[in-house]
Amino acid sequence: MSRHALVLDANILVRAVLGQRVFKLLDAHYRTTAFFAPDDAFADAAKYLPALFARRGLDWAAGANVLARLPALIQCVEESVYGEFEIQARQRIRDVRDWPVLASALALDCPVWTEDQDFFGSGVATWTTSTVTMYLTDTAK
Repeated sequence: MSRHALVLDANILVRAVLGQRVFKLLDAHYRTTAFFAPDDAFADAAKYLPALFARRGLDWAAGANVLARLPALIQCVEESVYGEFEIQARQRIRDVRDWPVLASALALDCPVWTEDQDFFGSGVATWTTSTVTMYLTDTAK
């Protein structure tokens, strides 16, 4: 059994906390797939999730608990790992705010899991939540 890898965008981290599908996929496949997210994506999720919970009338304490569990499933990639790919990532992606995710994928030589269309055409394989199961299932063989 080979161990594959994926770099997750901040929107996937947010979906893991807000919903059930993404968290269940992470929990079901973290033994066969190495999940990564840059420190910047974790920071964005932590920054925006409390307001999202408030707008939806949800209990942020429950959300914070799920967010705190993510590092057990997703390894945080520090800028010291992906930083050398900043220029290359900024040149390849339409939304330059997303460069840490693309730079992490370049540094780790693995695909990105995102819902953000800006990653398409960046030269890195990109999976969405609706298609990532094919990749995750293939790794379990």
